[in-house]
Amino acid sequence: MPTLTVPECTPPPNAVRYNDWRQLPVAPLEAFVPDLPVSVIIPYYQTPAETLARTLAGLERQTYPRSLFEVVIVDDGSEPPLQLPETPLSAKLVRQQRSGFGLARARNAGAQAASHGILLFLDSDILVEDDWMATHARWHHAASDAVTMGAYADVAIDDINASTIRQHSGSLRELFAERPADQRLHEGQLIRTNRLTSPTDDPFSVMLGGNFGFGRDFYWSVGGHDESFVRWGMEEIELGYRATVGGALMVPVQEAFAWHQGRVDNARRKVNERNLRLQRAKVAHLIAFDGIRGDAAGRLFTVPQHVVTIAAKNGSTDAVLETVASILADRVHDLTVRVEVDGDEERDGELEVWLREMFQPDPRVHIASHSSALDDFPASPFHVTLSAPLVAKDIVFRLRQELADAVLATVTLADGTRVSIARAWALNRARRTGKNVDQFGDTKALSGNALKLGKAVRSGRGAFNPTEPVGYPTRWRRLLNRARAVHGLREFWFFLKWLATLGRKAAKARWLGSPTPAGRAGTRQRATK
Repeated sequence: MPTLTVPECTPPPNAVRYNDWRQLPVAPLEAFVPDLPVSVIIPYYQTPAETLARTLAGLERQTYPRSLFEVVIVDDGSEPPLQLPETPLSAKLVRQQRSGFGLARARNAGAQAASHGILLFLDSDILVEDDWMATHARWHHAASDAVTMGAYADVAIDDINASTIRQHSGSLRELFAERPADQRLHEGQLIRTNRLTSPTDDPFSVMLGGNFGFGRDFYWSVGGHDESFVRWGMEEIELGYRATVGGALMVPVQEAFAWHQGRVDNARRKVNERNLRLQRAKVAHLIAFDGIRGDAAGRLFTVPQHVVTIAAKNGSTDAVLETVASILADRVHDLTVRVEVDGDEERDGELEVWLREMFQPDPRVHIASHSSALDDFPASPFHVTLSAPLVAKDIVFRLRQELADAVLATVTLADGTRVSIARAWALNRARRTGKNVDQFGDTKALSGNALKLGKAVRSGRGAFNPTEPVGYPTRWRRLLNRARAVHGLREFWFFLKWLATLGRKAAKARWLGSPTPAGRAGTRQRATK
């Protein structure tokens, strides 16, 4: 096998606005001269020998210099164990014990064994076009945090052997031109987002398994694959989500085309659909995106969508407790509260005791001192920061509404309290590049009126009685707040419907009897007469 001696260097991280990958200066394919080595990682389990041989034959045809890439094959406990195939490529074999569906573990094992800074992931039954590697790699030469997402089609080629692949003089597309193929493209999503260049929170949704690329350092910075995935489906989507939140430049490289060896029959399709249904339930906990999670009111998830950080040093213990309670009662339920203490042992100790006594059963309340919110909750996409305790109704909900497509929205109150909401991907990109968040997208300066703070705001610096319930509005207060939120005919119509629903419930309760113990007893007596 040839020895790879090319020195590695790391390109800078991307600094483009939003996900507009067109802003990144990348050499056109015909002028691209590679100088960074690549590791191709191929997970393997019981794949027929000829299938793997065709996959390797496709890699032998690459226009990328053979001295600049290696192939890492990871055997996920096949029986009998895979023997390293004969190939002129620089190749190594890694074995791991079988423990359920091990694709995520195998990809991580391959990334650990990889010698080079660019990782391209390829399934063992996928056959690539000649410029596949160069098409991916030119983006990784331009940005260390680019994630490239290729495309492929299913085609039946059992009658074609590896020698035919090697000797064919034209493209594989020409070789398969007369064969029926099933395209796997997310064309609708690409059209809707102008190929992911318009502001969107889900560029990861076009990521297909078995044909994508990462910079190695960035791959590990977002945690690599989640090895808790032990069933087929969506492990790369979840990885792509974490990369997106981490500030990656998600590039749809549809020209990096490949062919999946074999079309999916109806029986296999039904099995895949069942697995995907199960996986969607799993990833709803891990991907904090409305399109996957939906609006499941009252649900708690492993990864919260919003992280609310309160700087406790700028307020009293009582004010912090009241602020935490008001945030937990926010109209946005998918959140966690992070209280940031300042290192004053006596004050922090008192605050911790009160927080534990009041909120310990609620897993949404956390205390932090030295770490950052981005490190504590690396997969949460929205971060709200309060520079001082602040009690305001539905402040997270209103901040999220005002943010819209911007990357940062801030409001500074008369007393100097600063409240902000930011997208995590922009914060991560700013931290990695040393630039300001406003370099990566639009920002907004909001007024207290925009958030409907006004009289709803209380500084929380006055007396506070922790024995009394805090932050949960009474029945009449809910009615008044709902009425104040009416600003048009459509909202007025929904308000009337809401009132009608309350009326029906009240009438039903009166018919069944009073909710008091005496009333319930009276109801039972009437029912027995």
